[in-house]
Amino acid sequence: MLDVRPSPIAGTWYEGNAKNLARVVDGYLNNAQLPALDGEVVAVIAPHAGHRYSGAVAGYAFAVVKNSQPDLVAVISPFHNLSNHPLLTTAHDAYGTPLGNIEVDKSALAELASHLDIPITTVFADKEHSLEIELPFLQRALTGDFKLLPIMIRAQEVDVARKLGHALAKVLKDKNALLVASTDLSHFYDQTTANMLDAEMLKRFESFDPESIFEAEHTGKAFACGHAAVAAVLWASCELGANKVQILRHATSGDVTGDLTSVVGYGAGVVVRTPSQPPPNPQ
Repeated sequence: MLDVRPSPIAGTWYEGNAKNLARVVDGYLNNAQLPALDGEVVAVIAPHAGHRYSGAVAGYAFAVVKNSQPDLVAVISPFHNLSNHPLLTTAHDAYGTPLGNIEVDKSALAELASHLDIPITTVFADKEHSLEIELPFLQRALTGDFKLLPIMIRAQEVDVARKLGHALAKVLKDKNALLVASTDLSHFYDQTTANMLDAEMLKRFESFDPESIFEAEHTGKAFACGHAAVAAVLWASCELGANKVQILRHATSGDVTGDLTSVVGYGAGVVVRTPSQPPPNPQ
């Protein structure tokens, strides 16, 4: 019997009924109109608001891996709750959604910890939504069984993200794996301001320069609540041979609700390994 993490958000942040959840997520995946992709997918960047708000954007990120069969998926997200621990993961054996359970790869977690001088703290029954919200998309997009490597970042610092990225690359380099970075963009600006801020942050993502993401966040030029998660995934992706970030979609909550006075921004992107351009050189 697996010790399954109880979902605190099924039925509120996303559909609690398995049939309805599958229908809604499949709709988001099928409605994504993807541009041409040049290269092999190493990672995706996806938003993490309630599916009603950001699901259509998230559908673009996960549509690029539809029908793929990774053995391991590393989902890297922020940790929005209070904690003194820089990195956290679930203490449970699996994550549960209405679509079934996804087993946590404890051996991969142990291997990751062995490559870090930062502790990964295990937590029971966490309330974090930003990691779980991606799981139904993975369950509907991917084929075959996969295990999960879940990491939540509380200390959104350059050194933490860089070390995590390098350690992830060591763990994933010989595995059939996919990386997922979970982040929303600007919060609670009007639509015009949000579009400007988000365009700048998405430009930083596309630059494949993780430190520039922190610079934008720290100087107020742009914002992403999971900026460290994206940076860590970019550092890992670079070591895994990726050399291009392609933004697939941007929208805001205002595009859904019609209220443009205070919105949250959402972006979807893909990180690919392509022979058509030179590799980046993030430090």
